[in-house]
Amino acid sequence: MRFLKVLLWLLLGGVIAGFVIYNGDQRVSIQLWAGLVADISLPLLLIVVFLAGFLPMLVAYQTLRWRMKQRFAGLERALADLRSIPAAPAQRFEPVAEAAAIEESRA
Repeated sequence: MRFLKVLLWLLLGGVIAGFVIYNGDQRVSIQLWAGLVADISLPLLLIVVFLAGFLPMLVAYQTLRWRMKQRFAGLERALADLRSIPAAPAQRFEPVAEAAAIEESRA
């Protein structure tokens, strides 16, 4: 699984590097507020936009994983505490017919 993850990141890096090499000299004009115009490189703009979408989801995913690890650790501690308590011996109950026969023989 780790191999596939590394392979995916290498392929993504290769695609980004190829895009930057092929389109590195193209400039994009972005209209900002109050008549301001930003002239920015196309690859840089796409990388910034990708990171703006990817990083919040990465942070949310890592937060969810951390919370689940904390929850599992708490449940495992509770389970270990319950396992350390010795079980009380089960009470023996006599069948009703035998108990009635014993009471009649005493009378």
